[in-house]
Amino acid sequence: MPDELRLILAFAVAAGLVQLSIPLAIRVALATGFMDLPSGYKKHALVTPYLGGLGVLAVVVPVALIFGGGSDVLVIAACAAGLGVVGMIDDRVNLGPLTRVLAEFAAAFALWQADLGWMLFHEGAINLALTAVWVIALVNAFNLMDNLDGAAGTVAGVSAAGVAGLAASQGEIAIAAMSLALCGACLGFLRFNLSRPARVFLGDGGSMPVGFLLAAAVMAVPPTIGFGTAAVFAVVPLVGLPVLDTVLVIVSRMRRGVNVLSGGRDHLTHRLLNVLRTPQAVALVLGVTQAAACGVGFLLYDASIAVVFATATAYVLGGAGAIFVLEWQPHLRAEPVTSLAAPVGQESRP
Repeated sequence: MPDELRLILAFAVAAGLVQLSIPLAIRVALATGFMDLPSGYKKHALVTPYLGGLGVLAVVVPVALIFGGGSDVLVIAACAAGLGVVGMIDDRVNLGPLTRVLAEFAAAFALWQADLGWMLFHEGAINLALTAVWVIALVNAFNLMDNLDGAAGTVAGVSAAGVAGLAASQGEIAIAAMSLALCGACLGFLRFNLSRPARVFLGDGGSMPVGFLLAAAVMAVPPTIGFGTAAVFAVVPLVGLPVLDTVLVIVSRMRRGVNVLSGGRDHLTHRLLNVLRTPQAVALVLGVTQAAACGVGFLLYDASIAVVFATATAYVLGGAGAIFVLEWQPHLRAEPVTSLAAPVGQESRP
């Protein structure tokens, strides 16, 4: 099968199948009582099924294996499935941050063992540490991004498209097919998640494996020879908005003396919602912004090291400026946190 056809089919089949898997996941959630209850800082009006992630993952894994194939995709898909199970358990019984981080480290270790982590240094321990930090950071960044209808699905779908473009340009067709399967499934999921009211939530069982798949896909694209750590700075824009959101929340809560591990309505999405009024409008702005960031990452991948570090300095300063505006403009400030007991990942809805 021609590579171009494989890529098209990976996206189209995933986008189509998720239209069947999500309604099935909703029925399973209703039958088992796997629901998200509005309480505390969670402001969604109705009890909502929590197994959207199961519907997405049940499509991405087989489609990625069929159209991507190969041992690399198998390892990544297996780890993603494992994190999906951990996330679903966490949605049900709240495993706590330590258990989740240990699971994420185990997945990162599996990637490193399979030579699918960052391989930028001669010392294996340093590569393992960098791989673990990258995976844990992105898994939790996308987990935190799942705080408003459409936010995580939109950003993940656009990021996956950007990663697919980069992988295809470097001849990594299997990784590109896996990424396009994720893109199709995430964008197809929005039909159910962006309806008013939302028919299903992604949940930790979806946001954790989605973040992992993107983290793994980025690392699986071989860095430009001689880039070293510049490779990391080159690809950060591919997942830029979740990184910005995470840094914003940490800075905001530390500044206000609030527990960083608490839940609350102080994310980038909530601040945009104050201005844009609807989750659909927020999702559109997030998608366009992330698409532009992916374009930057794509260009940086073939740029010189000097250009990469100069651009990285610019986007770090730009991010710092954005956080300053978001924190000090009255109409963009965070709402007071009403519950400090809620774990990270159990985030709020409109």
